[in-house]
Amino acid sequence: MMLIHFVPGTRLLREPLVVSTLAALFIVQNGPPGTFVVFGDGSSVPLPTDQIVFGDDADGSAHVGFGGMSFVGLQQGELTFDRVRDLLPAAQLSPERGQRMTLSPAMVVA
Repeated sequence: MMLIHFVPGTRLLREPLVVSTLAALFIVQNGPPGTFVVFGDGSSVPLPTDQIVFGDDADGSAHVGFGGMSFVGLQQGELTFDRVRDLLPAAQLSPERGQRMTLSPAMVVA
């Protein structure tokens, strides 16, 4: 597991799961609801929800653990992380899911 500690004043926002009221309607490969880190100024950054194995913001800072992700390093001034394996079956994931996550170093404490 890779754990990222975001700067103080951040919180996690998880979109609610949308369940169809039509019993015969199934949405395939729509992916899980979104997860975002929200900063004190109201700006937000989307996270790869399907790779999150831990999330907490009870102490006033967002802490997020990712499985199946690897830290690549600092590339073009951004912290870069690659998806190395999916944690969910392909049928539960969006076909448009990203393979790379980048974060500004100013967003992260550790």
